[in-house]
Amino acid sequence: MVDLEIHRERLAETRQQLLNEIKTLSFAELNKSPGEDSWSVAQVCHHLYLTEKAFTSGVVYGLNSETSKKSEPKPIHLFLLDRTKKADAPSIVVPSSETFELQQILNLLDESRTLLLDVMDGIKDETILTEKSAKHPLFGYLPLYQWIENVYLHDQRHTEQIKEIKSEIL
Repeated sequence: MVDLEIHRERLAETRQQLLNEIKTLSFAELNKSPGEDSWSVAQVCHHLYLTEKAFTSGVVYGLNSETSKKSEPKPIHLFLLDRTKKADAPSIVVPSSETFELQQILNLLDESRTLLLDVMDGIKDETILTEKSAKHPLFGYLPLYQWIENVYLHDQRHTEQIKEIKSEIL
């Protein structure tokens, strides 16, 4: 049984951890990349915003799809929480190369989170999240509840990346 309240708590916890890592950074620190092929903290956050919107769209698609079928859960945490395992971001979630103000980043993260929580609030019967699935670009078909898990696990993964970036640029 899926408990959306637990997912809400985990979403809040991981987002707060992320915000704690970025809230004191200056404009220069936020936008400084540790290397030519590396993202800045701002770009990581923009990627999280884009990804959360994409994952929310995946949940909505699965909820609305007449052909959505049940899918077995996958151990997505084994990949997402292991920073030695890398994957290239699909083009729709590659961050902008533009610079960002901290407040812009905070607003974007708030926007994408509000969209996800609004979708979750509209789910009256949580069993639908185990009964329906959608195809994820990396993991294949996932039950819809795993798309929600994916958001906070992905936030966790990239919060660790932000810590690594900070250790290189500060």
